[in-house]
Amino acid sequence: MLWATLLILPAIYLKAIDPLPENSSGWRKLWKGIGLMMLAYGLLLLIGFSMGNDNPLKPLQGFGVNNAQAAEQGIVFKRVASLSALEAEILQADTNHQTVMLDFYADWCISCKEMEAYTFTDPKVKQALAGVVLLQADITRDSADDKALLAKFNLIGPPAILFFGEDGKESAAYRVIGYQDAKTFIKTLQQVKS
Repeated sequence: MLWATLLILPAIYLKAIDPLPENSSGWRKLWKGIGLMMLAYGLLLLIGFSMGNDNPLKPLQGFGVNNAQAAEQGIVFKRVASLSALEAEILQADTNHQTVMLDFYADWCISCKEMEAYTFTDPKVKQALAGVVLLQADITRDSADDKALLAKFNLIGPPAILFFGEDGKESAAYRVIGYQDAKTFIKTLQQVKS
């Protein structure tokens, strides 16, 4: 909703809905064009918000559901809400000799949304993550538990992806801070598994 507001209000200021005088300069036409694009995208965001979507990169997701979109589902994470829950999950994975991937996520984090929309939906990424325990710390609320999780790993916020080996220890050299496209992320996963 806020993204839509940030696009629509400046579009109106740029006179996107006002008619242009006949002898308008090129600059005035350019600003009106930019205003029209901002207004259109802002309206798409409003429509998506009213449909229940919360991803500004895909405002009309689910509008015309078909098989291609159904196949584009991302990976499913198990949420951990506290340090003790995380440690229990890592201990369980250690017992099963599995690698753990911990994703720090927040609803307001645009790079997190990009990872969710473009990287985690890639079939090759899904295949590379087979057998990996997928955990996610949703720190949207910025609670005391969220702050404790961030402090434990010396992070200031999302996006961050951490990997823990089969010994239960973090592979700090392979931390992913910020957005990575699918191709780069697969290379990171190959290094983690080697």
